[in-house]
Amino acid sequence: MVVLDMDNPMLGGGVTSKEHSELHEAPSAALVYDKGGDYSLVKSIEEAKILVHVESWKLWSIAGPIAFNILCNYGINSFTNIFVGHIGDLELSAVAISLSVIQNFAFGFLLGMASALETLCGQAFGAGQIDMLGVYMQRSWIILTGACILCLSPLYIFATPILKLLGQRDDIADLAGTFSIQILPQMVSLAFNFTTQKFLQAQSKVAVLAWVGFVALFVHIGLLLLFIKAFDWGTTGAAAAYDLSAWGISLAQMIYIFGWCRDGWRGLSWLAFKDILPFLRLSIASAVMLCLEIWYFMSIIVLTGHLEDPVLAVGSLSICMNINGWEGMLFIGINAAVR
Repeated sequence: MVVLDMDNPMLGGGVTSKEHSELHEAPSAALVYDKGGDYSLVKSIEEAKILVHVESWKLWSIAGPIAFNILCNYGINSFTNIFVGHIGDLELSAVAISLSVIQNFAFGFLLGMASALETLCGQAFGAGQIDMLGVYMQRSWIILTGACILCLSPLYIFATPILKLLGQRDDIADLAGTFSIQILPQMVSLAFNFTTQKFLQAQSKVAVLAWVGFVALFVHIGLLLLFIKAFDWGTTGAAAAYDLSAWGISLAQMIYIFGWCRDGWRGLSWLAFKDILPFLRLSIASAVMLCLEIWYFMSIIVLTGHLEDPVLAVGSLSICMNINGWEGMLFIGINAAVR
């Protein structure tokens, strides 16, 4: 039978004898705590089952919305590829290279840099310094926006010569370079998307992330239908829908923080510029760790462009990568909850 420590301060105290009796009659509702507020030693199969159930519920209540949000964000990439595939094989290959090589490079780098915010916000929240969350987020905005402008923008602007240097066929590289320039606003939006995500995740306010991602995915599909099918804008329409959906997500998360996260957000602060160099070093270290895990996708796409029929090969591989990416995004969401 599971015993509930009646004197544990984490439980709030004041448990009556009747409530104590009910807990013994319904052990699935009880938890095993020691005097330090942690779980005590499990001494039976029943206690182990309860502990697994409780911890699994706590994990999935956080991991589920985060994973769903990340899947919806990734779905914007996937549906962009799907709709472009109906335009033509050349367009599919060019957009696939732009999203898988250029955009994935920026995605991995910025997500890795934002992971530093995840660490600091988690520590501040655990220490009860809620007001520092907004300061850390602003500091991360400065660093990630600077990285977008100084480091990543040239990659998008000079995508065509870079892809040709990597051995891609001229017509594919030209169209991929044009599309990369058109989705430059989407890359900048990631600086705000990832930082607001980490801010909310540190406080376990993840339900709003799931709703924002869900709505954005359906809006994005509507924009693709409008711009590609109705207006016949081709890849330019796909890029426009991509940019609008990305900024919609970032702005929605920021509006929620400004309006409903008063504890963590106290307005703009000059403290954001304090200790910015140590924060930058931590961000770069975090970026390198994550980029090594993500960028291998790029090498596969680039190598495929050297095959005899690169249009067909790259287009086919992009479909396989999309399917594989859904699985990867699911585990990234779960990992975020564990951290």
